[in-house]
Amino acid sequence: MISKRKSLHSIEYRIQASIRRRGHGCVVIPADFLDIASREAVDLTLHRLARKGIIRHLARGVYDFPKEHPVLGSLAPSAETVAKALATRDHTRVQPAGAYAANALGLSEQVPAKAVFLTDGPTRTVRIGSTTIQLRRTTARNMAAAGRLSGLLIQALRAMGKEHVTRQHREHLKRTLPAKQRRELLGDLPLAPTWMHPIFRELAGENP
Repeated sequence: MISKRKSLHSIEYRIQASIRRRGHGCVVIPADFLDIASREAVDLTLHRLARKGIIRHLARGVYDFPKEHPVLGSLAPSAETVAKALATRDHTRVQPAGAYAANALGLSEQVPAKAVFLTDGPTRTVRIGSTTIQLRRTTARNMAAAGRLSGLLIQALRAMGKEHVTRQHREHLKRTLPAKQRRELLGDLPLAPTWMHPIFRELAGENP
């Protein structure tokens, strides 16, 4: 019995040390610690750390090591960090969409109360503090560029609409996006709607 308690204490120490190395603001799932202990032991340890207030339980199998603000207290993690953790947990992919995608690229100053992500997994909604994270199941085509700049750009431009994409928006993207990533947009041109092709070519630096 003493040996078992020592073993559990060692597991808790190692998992807590791993979390602290990741730093405040990190989001973790049990799979992150399977090199330390069995799934059952990891689950028990994370539950215990959450009960002690060291980490915070966000959703089933998702925890964070919150950043602390001197006035606001514990801060919520970014919606994208949580969405990626959910995707890793469920072995799926996510792609920012809608107003959230436009905001992520600096094309809109509007901070949406609901962060929408496309996914090849199940549709679900998760609430983290005042933020609602919605995962919407979509087609394989919409997920083909997930995780790449082209995927984010397609969703952002689609949310804005062709008539609302201005010269100022295109210049902003050229200023803020690395040239190497912009050149890679040409490889995903077939995945973008036809009306976006001239924008992709301009951003990639292709001569008209």
